[in-house]
Amino acid sequence: MDQLAGHVTIVEVGPRDGLQNESTPISTSAKVAFIDALSSSGLAHIEVTAFVNPKRIPQLADAEEVCKRIDRREGIVYSALVPNERGYERALDGGLRNIAVFMSASETHNQRNIGCSIDEAYERFEPVLARAKADGVDVRGYVSTAFGCPYEGDVAPERVVAVARKLLELGCYQVSLGDTTGMGNPAQVARTVMMLREHVDAEQVALHLHDTRGTGLANALAGAQSGITTFDASVGGFGGCPYAPGATGNVATDELVYMFEQMGISTGVDLEQLMRAAEGVASAIGSPPPSRFLKATRATQTREATGG
Repeated sequence: MDQLAGHVTIVEVGPRDGLQNESTPISTSAKVAFIDALSSSGLAHIEVTAFVNPKRIPQLADAEEVCKRIDRREGIVYSALVPNERGYERALDGGLRNIAVFMSASETHNQRNIGCSIDEAYERFEPVLARAKADGVDVRGYVSTAFGCPYEGDVAPERVVAVARKLLELGCYQVSLGDTTGMGNPAQVARTVMMLREHVDAEQVALHLHDTRGTGLANALAGAQSGITTFDASVGGFGGCPYAPGATGNVATDELVYMFEQMGISTGVDLEQLMRAAEGVASAIGSPPPSRFLKATRATQTREATGG
């Protein structure tokens, strides 16, 4: 535990990963209010949307409008996913200077998610990364199904390492390893991270964890003990992948922040403001946030306020 870093960075993915699988239509105004609330919480990086085909992910069809209407605060990175050159052009039109490309470590999920093989994905992203370099746009990479695939089952860590290293070689400044359906366990996370760290620096690796099977925080701690200092999370625990059956539940940002802060690891994030942001978007969705931290905290505050 003495080897843990004194500070970690949270990449908030709620406006994208947290909302993309919601069936209730969410207005652009509600999304903008959500992102603006997050911008007041101390977060350093917010993933605001994805420039994907609106027929595949209709919830994010207003990506450009969202990017143009949010109140951008100095010192905060605002980013979005892009699947191809067209998505890259839309991101630039939306005024973004930080994007993310995404692919899977398993062939089947890659085909279901972005409609091509792993090798074809590299070819698709090469011109995107080349243009980004020329334009001075920073690119992050996602490796989905890094700890298990809903279609293929176990995914060899060697394959994860190979995909991550290729994305870095293509020009990504960081790769985020995704536990897309929450199939991973702490030992597996630590093993994969350490295998990748034999080839790249720790700051080039992040973790994107889901809590589908209740192991999200344990996996985050295993990552932190393995030198990871960047973690993706969705405030309130909203989220899921449309092409990963059962993949509900990103790790809740508020639960992750609470755990790290209680351990003496700084996040720079205001928990109360996070909860307000989660409750605001929950009202637009029409369902309560899954976060256990939020529920417990609000119940305690209610009891104290009523003298119970």
